Amino acid sequence: MGETVGALYLAESIREFQKTKDLGDKALAQIADADLGRALHAEGNSLALLIQHLAGNMRSRWTDFLTTDGEKPGRDRDREFELDAGVSRAALLARWEAGWALVFSTLAALTADDLRREITIRAEPHTVVRAIHRQLTHYAYHVGQMVMLAKALRDADWQTLSVRKGGSKAFNAAKFGHAEEAKV
Repeated sequence: MGETVGALYLAESIREFQKTKDLGDKALAQIADADLGRALHAEGNSLALLIQHLAGNMRSRWTDFLTTDGEKPGRDRDREFELDAGVSRAALLARWEAGWALVFSTLAALTADDLRREITIRAEPHTVVRAIHRQLTHYAYHVGQMVMLAKALRDADWQTLSVRKGGSKAFNAAKFGHAEEAKV
């Protein structure tokens, strides 16, 4: 195990971003096209708005990550929370995928030596480590909202993305190789 702590950190960060994306993908897969623009109340965000916001943030933060401020002058954050009439699932998912592709390609290009470098986000200095943490927690926060919203929209038809309520004992028994306990 000759891996440096920095290389390990980058690999683990990529893995956690991937897990976050996977949760969003699995939630979105359960939603009908007509429900993508649906919010639970007037001030709430829809899945479409959350996708637009995340994609806009990803494009701004990860483009020229090491060399320019993470809040790009051309970004219109407020517009990310306005849904264009007739925007398609395909267009939304293309934004989603393009944003994530930028995250992963930027992270893959970083080296352990880059982790101590200083970048800015909204003119505030960040180490690369801090910037990665900031984005990971931001994306996990919004993907959590997406999962909760998708679950509410699907109601009884929701297919859980984690251990089902009341299923911890069976799950743990299977994980630890005690399948006979899972039947209890």
